[in-house]
Amino acid sequence: MFLNVIHFPPNVPDLIRQALSVFLCCLAPFQVLFNQFKYFFNLYFLLLACSQFVPEMRLGALYTYWVPLGFVLAVTVIREAVEEIRCYVRDKEVNSQVYSRLTARGTVKVKSSNIQVGDLIIVEKNQRVPADMIFLRTSEKNGSCFLRTDQLDGETDWKLRLPVACTQRLPTAADLLQIRSYVYAEEPNIDIHNFVGTFTREDSDPPISESLSIENTLWAGTVVASGTVVGVVLYTGRELRSVMNTSNPRSKIGLFDLEVNCLTKILFGALVVVSLVMVALQHFAGRWYLQIIRFLLLFSNIIPISLRVNLDMGKIVYSWVIRRDSKIPGTVVRSSTIPEQLGRISYLLTDKTGTLTQNEMIFKRLHLGTVAYGLDSMDEVQSHIFSIYTQQSQDPPAQKGPTLTTKVRRTMSSRVHEAVKAIALCHNVTPVYESNGVTDQAEAEKQYEDSCRVYQASSPDEVALVQWTESVGLTLVGRDQSSMQLRTPGDQILNFTILQIFPFTYESKRMGIIVRDESTGEITFYMKGADVVMAGIVQYNDWLEEECGNMAREGLRVLVVAKKSLAEEQYQDFEARYVQAKLSVHDRSLKVATVIESLEMEMELLCLTGVEDQLQADVRPTLETLRNAGIKVWMLTGDKLETATCTAKNAHLVTRNQDIHVFRLVTNRGEAHLELNAFRRKHDCALVISGDSLEVCLKYYEYEFMELACQCPAVVCCRCAPTQKAQIVRLLQERTGKLTCAVGDGGNDVSMIQESDCGVGVEGKEGKQASLAADFSITQFKHLGRLLMVHGRNSYKRSAALSQFVIHRSLCISTMQAVFSSVFYFASVPLYQGFLIIGYSTIYTMFPVFSLVLDKDVKSEVAMLYPELYKDLLKGRPLSYKTFLIWVLISIYQGSTIMYGALLLFESEFVHIVAISFTSLILTELLMVALTIQTWHWLMTVAELLSLACYIASLVFLHEFIDVYFIATLSFLWKVSVITLVSCLPLYVLKYLRRRFSPPSYSKLTS
Repeated sequence: MFLNVIHFPPNVPDLIRQALSVFLCCLAPFQVLFNQFKYFFNLYFLLLACSQFVPEMRLGALYTYWVPLGFVLAVTVIREAVEEIRCYVRDKEVNSQVYSRLTARGTVKVKSSNIQVGDLIIVEKNQRVPADMIFLRTSEKNGSCFLRTDQLDGETDWKLRLPVACTQRLPTAADLLQIRSYVYAEEPNIDIHNFVGTFTREDSDPPISESLSIENTLWAGTVVASGTVVGVVLYTGRELRSVMNTSNPRSKIGLFDLEVNCLTKILFGALVVVSLVMVALQHFAGRWYLQIIRFLLLFSNIIPISLRVNLDMGKIVYSWVIRRDSKIPGTVVRSSTIPEQLGRISYLLTDKTGTLTQNEMIFKRLHLGTVAYGLDSMDEVQSHIFSIYTQQSQDPPAQKGPTLTTKVRRTMSSRVHEAVKAIALCHNVTPVYESNGVTDQAEAEKQYEDSCRVYQASSPDEVALVQWTESVGLTLVGRDQSSMQLRTPGDQILNFTILQIFPFTYESKRMGIIVRDESTGEITFYMKGADVVMAGIVQYNDWLEEECGNMAREGLRVLVVAKKSLAEEQYQDFEARYVQAKLSVHDRSLKVATVIESLEMEMELLCLTGVEDQLQADVRPTLETLRNAGIKVWMLTGDKLETATCTAKNAHLVTRNQDIHVFRLVTNRGEAHLELNAFRRKHDCALVISGDSLEVCLKYYEYEFMELACQCPAVVCCRCAPTQKAQIVRLLQERTGKLTCAVGDGGNDVSMIQESDCGVGVEGKEGKQASLAADFSITQFKHLGRLLMVHGRNSYKRSAALSQFVIHRSLCISTMQAVFSSVFYFASVPLYQGFLIIGYSTIYTMFPVFSLVLDKDVKSEVAMLYPELYKDLLKGRPLSYKTFLIWVLISIYQGSTIMYGALLLFESEFVHIVAISFTSLILTELLMVALTIQTWHWLMTVAELLSLACYIASLVFLHEFIDVYFIATLSFLWKVSVITLVSCLPLYVLKYLRRRFSPPSYSKLTS
């Protein structure tokens, strides 16, 4: 066996194999410079530190500038090192797993990292598939196997895989080494849902050629759920589907971070201006350019070097708090860089099925056109099925022939039977039998125990339909790649041969199956799908559209079921064309679709099915909370307009007193213009629009439509494609400039989630694909309320307070330096040197300032009870130019007060100035933290007292900068007390007056 390829990479993904080496390279000086100092401010601080090697620019000890820079770099590098080492250990464990390889000398053991293209690998049950392979053989008697693919595509349902037919027929697995064959495969790509290839066996007469599709593949990262399989390795290393899909996600930069960066740029501008002013006041005398650099060094504290580190550590704390919240169990933070985004969401875009609803389908309605059966009349359906499969002895024995009533009943029974049989056959459901916790599908061939049977399918709708047919008497008891077995009410087994299956896709919105009844030999083509596509496939009727609308208005998900009887010759002709199309290498999908469409004509409409997807718990109060918080909710769904509208009403997305404007279907520019004008005349009404109309409006009147839609209290977009969901998110961001949050649970929501400013995935019945792609993962929609109202609000307010206080801390000492230099004739002489300047922003004030990440203005219960508090954050007031200016003025006032107070009250020693001013500065910072805190946490108290104790204890070792004997005098104590009181007392008074006469909204709730 061989493959027509030339060169392949080793089976160690490059991203994984190079992880440790990349990190080791990062330890090299040049790599660190590239990775860390490509950011302007890091580079700026590096240049300042390097300038201290020039004697004319040196202002003090080298460690004064190098230690803070080294600390910031160390935190970043250590964090990256931990992540890389963790990945390396995990990936090494994966790549060291041992597998069995078939060779001419027998079965040998081989590590995953040593597997090569062309190897025949044996994978046992519950073992991970080590490489992308073509499925050749299985030990299962039914000739198929199941895969668990949740680690690849996030979907929790098991996938059925089929081996190559000619290799499965070989007596033993060792015979694979005796045949001469080759695989033609497409080039490696990222599509995990499709595959095009052919398998050719040349040593047979004539040569056998079989088409290969996704059903014949075993992708790396999946797990074999049943039996033992043998496959030939097709792709390895960086060419694996899983690796090619592991791209670096779009790095989301939060609005808060952008605002902080903007403020930092303003501070940099202030730094340059102050330095130039100082030199200008010297009339640019002497070597003025060196003086500018020295002043840039002196006032470098204006830009807080520790700001980024403090904020990053704060984000880690917020993420930890979210994960530990027992009120929202199972919540996962996948992106710890944007928790503040949760506190400023203006638009929430949500999926419907599985997000607002439970995605647990309950069969509610069977409609045959002239008669409909609901939950209260399912016993009639059961009796019809029973009558079909029982003897005619049930007829009254006195009658010689069937009466009109009996004929009508038999006709109705026949119609009901055909509909139920179609539903029982047209699906992708496979019954799996579990015994003592061990799955054994082959048991289905021996006995069908209801208590052991579990249905596996790709959709909850499918399972709901099959479970309903079981409840009315027609039970799916067995299925493999080529046959299906149904059990009748009389325990008779009906055998059907599966001739072809046409799986459901989001594009086609339908699925079909061709089966042969083994008892009669009849061939039937069954199909079910959405009404929009089935309406053009079934024979003309006058009730389909009306009844679909009626059922949708009741909130039911509607499927149209149809059939077509095929003659043997007709099927043989179709099969020949279909097989030929499947063997095509180029444009296979298009050719296959064309052949199938030739069969989809004039089908007989059998019935409509209606299943209900009930709302999740507490969806209504959650949506009401979001609405009261000033968040506009848009529902984007692929369901029918009527179903989506019904769900929106039931969920109270649209309130009872709100009008609903249903945007009529438009197909051209003129119709869109007229409908937009009609919509413009409506006020305060919810909008419901279909995907087709939306596409036309966005094509011709994008600005006008978005302007009108953004004014609506709620918007429902139905029949919405995944690309349209992402497009709507993008347009909202561009047109409004507001933050968006997208919530979904399925693979069709991934693009929307990734496009939004903050993506939230719901772990649902459809798997974890949306959850894995999101920034935050929750288990129920109701948890979103607490995630935003409590954690989002707290994260934003805490980061705002933390960043402003770090800036205030830096501006205070810079103001003192400016006053000191001004008093002494604008001399570029540092006020504080050595450990004083380092200790000020580390051990003396770091912990109290950072403890602000534990502060909260109201209790969690209050924040949930009054969502209006969240609305206050949407304007960004906690971190605005106004609040920034206020903190700048506070910093200037306190810095000037402390410095002038120390200068006016000192005796004759410079060290006394340093002692008085520095001690006053430390006490002022600690008191300012106390002034800022809204709710005390015991760790805050510990941080305040510990920092004060550290400063007092360190005074003994600071004799180089401070007169130890002077600080023990009464003169020192009263001077420090007066200066500290003057710098802080006015602010306490102003805070009291503000809370007394103009209290903020949160203080009204806590008073």
